[in-house]
Amino acid sequence: MENSGPVRHLVTPFLSAPLKRLGSAALVACTLLLAGCQQDLYTNLAEREANSMVATLQRNGIPASRVLQDDGKMKVVVDGERFGEAVQVLDDAGLPKQAFATMGEVFQQEGLVASPTQERAKMLYALSEELSRTVSEIDGVLSARIHIVLPDNDPLRREASPSSASVFIRHEAGLKIDPLIPQIKTLVANGIAGLSYDKVSVVPVAAAAAQPASASQPMVSFLGLWMLESSVSRAMWIIGGLAGLVVALVAGVAALLLRQRDQKTYQLESFR
Repeated sequence: MENSGPVRHLVTPFLSAPLKRLGSAALVACTLLLAGCQQDLYTNLAEREANSMVATLQRNGIPASRVLQDDGKMKVVVDGERFGEAVQVLDDAGLPKQAFATMGEVFQQEGLVASPTQERAKMLYALSEELSRTVSEIDGVLSARIHIVLPDNDPLRREASPSSASVFIRHEAGLKIDPLIPQIKTLVANGIAGLSYDKVSVVPVAAAAAQPASASQPMVSFLGLWMLESSVSRAMWIIGGLAGLVVALVAGVAALLLRQRDQKTYQLESFR
């Protein structure tokens, strides 16, 4: 009974510090392990676009998150094992959105004087980009491209060649595109001078329906938690690593206590 006080004072500091270190080490280990499993999917994104991509992936059962870059833009990260599946899901959803050049970007002056041919080519490209951007904003349209033909008619010719335009649209599988085609043709015809409605052709292509993620990635129960079947092996590896860390720390604490007890016993015997 006389030694209970010294032993209690000896055990308390040596137990509390290792337990704190154990919690910190476990937290760091989990963070590093989880971070090492993440892979950048897309970078240099606007916040709104990153939100849409993360929401689309999560709706399809793929865990994803957005991370702020040093330059203020966003990036989307996913589990490395589901990288290919995530790319396919976003591609089927038309994400990230196609980038179009603006009028200002097309007509940035690069030289002192531009030839009429260069100015004409820039105008055609700018019109195509602006109209493609507008059509792609229609709900259900995943991507759109518009090709414009404006013939360089000779004023001396009696008959002038008419202008024409062809519109390619990739849309969602469930979208009723037929009622939209007349509106798209009207939009393109009114956006280009000298282009008539009947000279605009629209080619719609339906995207393949995405397969539900639950069919290819079944959920299973592991230690009372539901997770993807492909993630069970990783969870077991993480738990095994943490268990080994706990055993090593406990063994270290026990060794310190035994050594301290032996030193205390040696000091008591020396005083006698």
